Amino acid sequence: MDQSGEKSAEAKLIDYYPDYVKELPEGHPVRTYFMENFYIRKVLQEIAEMNIQQDFQKFFNLFNQLSEVEKRYARKENQLFPYLEKRGWNGPSQGMWSFHDAIRDLLRGVRKKIEIRDLSHVNQDMSLVRSEMLRLMSVEEMRLFPISLQMLQDEDWQQMSVGEKEIGWMLPQEPAMYASDASSTPPQSLEPPSAPAGRLRLDEGHLSLEQVNFLLKCIPVDLTYVDENDRVLFYNRGEERVFPRSAGIIGREVRFCHPPKSVGTVLRILEEFRKGTKSEAEFWIRFKGRVIHIRYFAVRDDKLNYKGVIEMSQDITEIQKLEGERRLLSWDEDVVV
Repeated sequence: MDQSGEKSAEAKLIDYYPDYVKELPEGHPVRTYFMENFYIRKVLQEIAEMNIQQDFQKFFNLFNQLSEVEKRYARKENQLFPYLEKRGWNGPSQGMWSFHDAIRDLLRGVRKKIEIRDLSHVNQDMSLVRSEMLRLMSVEEMRLFPISLQMLQDEDWQQMSVGEKEIGWMLPQEPAMYASDASSTPPQSLEPPSAPAGRLRLDEGHLSLEQVNFLLKCIPVDLTYVDENDRVLFYNRGEERVFPRSAGIIGREVRFCHPPKSVGTVLRILEEFRKGTKSEAEFWIRFKGRVIHIRYFAVRDDKLNYKGVIEMSQDITEIQKLEGERRLLSWDEDVVV
């Protein structure tokens, strides 16, 4: 108890944990999920007790905090669910994801009303948000998390903890990283699983050389990779390139791959990238009646040593025409006359 006779937030949080969570070490992903649930309930309660119209700014701030739940759902979908699938449980991916999307839709609807200051029915909307989020958290705490702890191995949780950092959390402060008592290896330095025979292990996942080639051919973007010695190492051969390329440029100095009027600009980009003063450059031009977006990106290793440059060109003519949203498959809308 503190001097006011009330329990501290930390003590309340510990009381909130069921026994199976109290036994988990600090930083365990499930423990972090419970910290977020405690936080969500607190924000929902504050919103439920306030007059939204009279204290709109406070409500707006709280609503923005609540909307950070997207990070939590993204972690479940991209971290927890895949590990459960590997252990044979597909239910959460097939069922719980739809609950996430339903809540996302509700939050988007409230945000649209906030943007136009139409608050006449926001109380009812937030009441529905609250009931749906509480229902989902109950399913998590009574079923999802207990079963996950039974099914997954400690190495799964450690790898999951590393991946979660990339997505983020909805908590005001970043939680601790998880490392079990059985391992003194910091999670940040855990090695990814080795690739199956005949495949290349990448930073994320593994592919065969054939699949790498398929991937680079199908990307609707022109890519050219120039190494740290200004020699062209690679370009992708798509069906419709913006600018023509041929195998003759492989090994060629990049200065000889551009028309004289643009060589000076290209060399300046390479110089700034090599010095580390710049890492990106972009242009857009009109070429044969199309709008072309051209970007250069410096390539650096983990120690920030310069390893070359990627040139990326993309026809954005049709992209520029996009307006509003398209959330439904459009194939059936096409009519042949």
